[in-house]
This record gives sequence, structure tokens and C-alpha cells, in this order.
Amino acid sequence: MLSGITSGVTATAASVPRLYVGTSGFSYPTWRPDFYPEGTKPADFLRFYSERFPSVELNTSAYQLPSEEHFTTWAEQVPPGFRFAVRMPRQVTHGSRLGLVGTFCERVRLLGDKLGPVLVVLERKRDDGFLMLLRDSLDPELEVAFDLRHDSWDGVEVPVRVGSLEGDAPFRYLRLREPPYDEGQLRAWADQLRSLLADGVRVYVYFKHEDEPTAPSYAQLLLEFLAS
Repeated sequence: MLSGITSGVTATAASVPRLYVGTSGFSYPTWRPDFYPEGTKPADFLRFYSERFPSVELNTSAYQLPSEEHFTTWAEQVPPGFRFAVRMPRQVTHGSRLGLVGTFCERVRLLGDKLGPVLVVLERKRDDGFLMLLRDSLDPELEVAFDLRHDSWDGVEVPVRVGSLEGDAPFRYLRLREPPYDEGQLRAWADQLRSLLADGVRVYVYFKHEDEPTAPSYAQLLLEFLAS
């Protein structure tokens, strides 16, 4: 638990229906022993993590598309109800390898019912043609959240935009990337999300990885505040 932040509730991964809170990534040896117990092997990180949180954002796929075996192994290691959000490779979003989209979609599908949204991060300047081609290349059955970072994308409408709580889509996607967060800030987020969850909207929230296991502490507290 973070210094100065306390809570008397111990929420479990399934405590809050439709809330998928977690961290960006899970495979961090520096999270031992404060999150992962001393001696926990990296091969056991995901299993331990998934007993405490209902979701994780996979960022490793941004740098290199994982093999089919990786996706099937990840799916086997987590309990029913767990969800993976998977980031699209930078070869697509930062380059122009749209031909890789089909392979990416096929592989993430190997997660089965453990697959949550696909995360598309676009740091490039606004390019409506590229966005249209990308959207047309995606498996239409996948749920997709767009992180449109360059200011030139302001005003562009997509079904789900990272960081926005507005819209008619069945889910929202938040990436909380500006730690540290104190108890008051996390309670404020909980207050904003509570009405969405009550309306049946699924909410995915991921805290930024740091070398110290602050992200799991924030995620646990947000889960606790919404479970109380």
C-alpha cells in the first residue's frame, strides 16, 4: 500500500461488475517483494496478478507482435472473467504496415473470451485516409479504443476515444498516466465511474507502470472505492 493511502476494504477482482481495472503490463521483476512475493518467478507473475485484478493492458504487443503460443498461454493462465486489452503494433500505428492488421486480429482472437478491447495509439498527425483504411482493416467484431494523441485529431469522432467518458458505446477506456495519485483523486475517479457502471457500461482503467509497484496500489484502491 502506498504511504499515506489507506483503506479498510480488500476488494477482489470480481468485486465490481463491469469494472476492468488494472495496470499497463504485469511482467515487472521490480514489483517484488511489495506486490509479487519474494521468490515469485516471472512465469508465475500473470497468474498471481490475475487473482487480484480483472484486467491488464498488454503493451508488449506494441513493440513486437507476440506469437500464437504467447496468446494461448496467457489465456490459459487467467481465471474466467479476466480480460486482456491488447495494444496494436507500432509497425501499424507509427508506420504503414496495414497488412499486419489481419495477422494481429487473428492472434488476439486466440485469447477467446478473455479478449477485451484493442488499443490503437496514434501519435502521428491527423490522417483521415489512414484512419479509414485502418478501421476498414480491423475485424469488425473486435472492440477498439482509439488513443488519438496529436492535437490535429481534435474533433475527430471515433466510437471509443481513450480518456473520454462520453458516447454511446458499451464501454469506456481510461489510461491514467500522470502519477502520483492521492486518495482524493482516486475517490474522484470512482465517483465519475460509478454512474457509468450503474448504467451497464463497461469501464476499462489502466494505471501507468513505474519501477515501484505504485500502479497496482492505485488500481487496488480504485477497485476498493467502487466496491464500497
